[in-house]
Amino acid sequence: MDPQVTPPSGTPGNGPGSSGGTTPRTPRKNEPGSGGGATPHTPRKNEPETPEDRPARLAVGVVGAGRVGTALGAALSRAGHRVVAATAVSERSRTRVEERLPGAGVAAPQDVVAAADLVLLTVPDDELPELAAGLVSAGVPVTGKLVLHTSGRYGTAVLDPLTRAGALPLALHPVMTFTGRPDDVNRLTGISFGVTSPDPLRPVAEALVLEMGGEPVWITEEARPLYHAALAGGANHLVTLVVEAMDLLRGVGVAEPGRMLGPLLGAALDNGLRLGIDGLTGPVARGDAGTVADHVAELGKVSAESRRAYIALARLTADRALGAGLLKPEDAERLLEALAD
Repeated sequence: MDPQVTPPSGTPGNGPGSSGGTTPRTPRKNEPGSGGGATPHTPRKNEPETPEDRPARLAVGVVGAGRVGTALGAALSRAGHRVVAATAVSERSRTRVEERLPGAGVAAPQDVVAAADLVLLTVPDDELPELAAGLVSAGVPVTGKLVLHTSGRYGTAVLDPLTRAGALPLALHPVMTFTGRPDDVNRLTGISFGVTSPDPLRPVAEALVLEMGGEPVWITEEARPLYHAALAGGANHLVTLVVEAMDLLRGVGVAEPGRMLGPLLGAALDNGLRLGIDGLTGPVARGDAGTVADHVAELGKVSAESRRAYIALARLTADRALGAGLLKPEDAERLLEALAD
């Protein structure tokens, strides 16, 4: 059952910077998110509005100044929110804070949370349950604060200790890889975010995604593990397959395997995304069992692991092709014989 929560005044509503159609409350002097009591600049006639001119901006804290946390913090800053503090243990993370979150102080996790209206818990998946419980055990005040994590694996249940202490939980997972390069922030534009939250907070969660330039896609709590498995399997294993193909090509004397594979793999990815299984080509789709048997034999000479991976993927491909009517049953039977261990 979803916890009974009420979005705090001044948080985004059904669209960027909105509050579900109501007028956002302007924070009082010295209240979190008030900018230390500074009076908002009012644009003169014909003067373009800047993010700082918008009302109801939030003070943002980032616990985990890694690639994702600093990219999202920078995106929220662009939207007019104010990143006030971040945790940064390593020299690299401190540099990220200086470069991406100028003006944010480096502080301990409990101090970051205390200073913020919106807290980003952008730590590795395995650290998230302990962090959520630890903040509560330390007595950090979280009542009324929006607390979000970016893990694809978890929904909001992982934040239950914080929710019971009065926090407002959100799970916003950006469907993108982050390399730590300056263009990470720009990569947020137009990408999907897997969004999970209690129903009353759904407009707030979706508005934050829109403000960062993303597209919110609702994922139920129970669907998060399979959702994440699909994304990780597609993206991470794709890299493994590409690297494997490049290594094999180098082994037969191809000096620039990336240049050879680029057009082919680009076309294959496009076919898969646009056409689904109907975009399948190659010996399995053709039912060419002899060619597949040769592949298995040659890979066995190079690497037992490569051979096993090829067999597993070829079997899955044959099953898909058979189910879609691209492969005749008799051809599928011959393929499975060639793919026998």
